Amino acid sequence: MNEASEVSVLAERMMVSVGLSSCPVGVKFLRQQEPDSAGAVRLEGYRYCQAVMKARRGETVILDAHGISCPAAASAFGFRDLPEQLASGHGLVGFGIVEDPAVGKRMFEEMTRLQPSSVEALLLFPLNKTDIIPDVVVVEGEVEHLMWIALAGLQLMGGERVRSSTAVLQATCVDSTIIPFVENRLNLSFGCYGCREATDIASSEAVLGFPGRMLAGIVERLEYLAGKAVPNSRSKRAFARSLRRHADSAKSNVRDTDAGACDSQRL
Repeated sequence: MNEASEVSVLAERMMVSVGLSSCPVGVKFLRQQEPDSAGAVRLEGYRYCQAVMKARRGETVILDAHGISCPAAASAFGFRDLPEQLASGHGLVGFGIVEDPAVGKRMFEEMTRLQPSSVEALLLFPLNKTDIIPDVVVVEGEVEHLMWIALAGLQLMGGERVRSSTAVLQATCVDSTIIPFVENRLNLSFGCYGCREATDIASSEAVLGFPGRMLAGIVERLEYLAGKAVPNSRSKRAFARSLRRHADSAKSNVRDTDAGACDSQRL
């Protein structure tokens, strides 16, 4: 991606290629109050997944250490320490997520994090309405739509298998934002307790994220897939042929049974 002016066009092309129902979200890590953040709404008392939801629905927002309400996400972004109740795993027991606090403790110990105070704030924006170059692109959508984006990313990486890392916890903040940024790769998540409870993400939807540098390449490969593979797969022709074969076989069995009955009667 060489020019910022390409970003909104690429976002529109991505949406059209697979039929996304909402806009991909751009995320930029702010080290200070940068010009890009001018005009953004500063959120107070919001979870990160809720900020993603607002950007997905067309708003440009800023979330910082003072405005973020989720302690786990705040820790992941390096804004503040994880509360002991969560770090010990007992918090997840209280939520009914795990039975054994040791399991919850390990889930947080292995959480990918940014270095403390490495960013001042997070700028989130609908990718199709801005020319800000994102550090990370987060996409929430139907699972089948995300499948094609993952396949486009696999093509971009020369066929390397897509690795997915998740604790089924912190799906938008860690899985879809921090891991793609820190590990410089696409990552997939089915969602988590938090984002499904706190946002409008549908039960049929999931989330993925990838580094902003991959945007142009992924869009180009999505459009290639949309030329043949996407419509062919969605047509379900092979499934329809299977149904017809099954129906023809059933009819044939009925005819054979009727003929046998008639022969028995003649005898």
